[in-house]
Amino acid sequence: MALPHHGYRATKPRARAAPPSGDPLLFEDTSSGVPPVNSQNYYESGYNIGGGAAGGQGAGGVNTLFTDPMANAAMMYGSSLANQGKDMVNKEISRFMSVNKLKYFFAVDTKYVMKKLMLLMFPYTHQDWEVRYHRDTPLTPRHDVNAPDLYIPTMAFITYILLAGMALGIQKRFSPEVLGLCASTALVWVVIEVLVMLLSLYLLTVHTDLSTFDLVAYSGYKYVGMIFTVLCGLLFGSDGYYVALAWSSCALMFFIVRSLKMKILSSLSADSMGAGASAKPRFRLYITVASAAFQPIIIYWLTAHLVR
Repeated sequence: MALPHHGYRATKPRARAAPPSGDPLLFEDTSSGVPPVNSQNYYESGYNIGGGAAGGQGAGGVNTLFTDPMANAAMMYGSSLANQGKDMVNKEISRFMSVNKLKYFFAVDTKYVMKKLMLLMFPYTHQDWEVRYHRDTPLTPRHDVNAPDLYIPTMAFITYILLAGMALGIQKRFSPEVLGLCASTALVWVVIEVLVMLLSLYLLTVHTDLSTFDLVAYSGYKYVGMIFTVLCGLLFGSDGYYVALAWSSCALMFFIVRSLKMKILSSLSADSMGAGASAKPRFRLYITVASAAFQPIIIYWLTAHLVR
């Protein structure tokens, strides 16, 4: 008579034979291949796949879990809570930072980067500084060299930190603390400059379409001149450093004045009426010139200690 398969209930309970009296049974005889029977009259195999037989749960238990209405309701409730939390996080982020607007400032290509770097170092020959629009929306930087971007300031900031570490290493003054102080100082100066610019525009009630990202971009372009200045100082000494400092400072000041002129000085329509209308162009000019004149001071402050 064939034995039933593993995991199926036997037709009749079978009692195990007691060991013969005499010498104690040291080893259980398993040569017959008959699986042992547990207290619930189920055959137990010699191995357990996935703990199904031992725990009393297998594929049927998993299916029961997923078909349980309470379990499904709990899973749906947890999913809804997760979606609500994600929406709340995205909403809070959008209050301070627009992801789509941030993508606009990184929409660059290689051709734009090369043209922008040449414009930053040789802005005197550039004629058209007008930012182009398409249906009241400014063109992306890859389609307009006059559009501000955040790719060049970000990459220039990282390059400046690496160059500062190399310069400190050449002078036997490198340490993680000094490099961290250099990076944090350069970043804090940009933040202070942007905050002062925003506060000045607000206090003087100057209406302009400049956004915070625009100000960060224009303030971050100084890192390109800082890299050029430090490289010339390392290659040609102090004389090369001061020549490069003068060139990069003048080029950056010219670039800032011409760029902000299109953003600040040209937006006179909103302030053309009122008692203080005649003073508004003068205030705009002061803000533009002060922002440009502040750039050489920061460049010298952040690069002079790297060249000796």
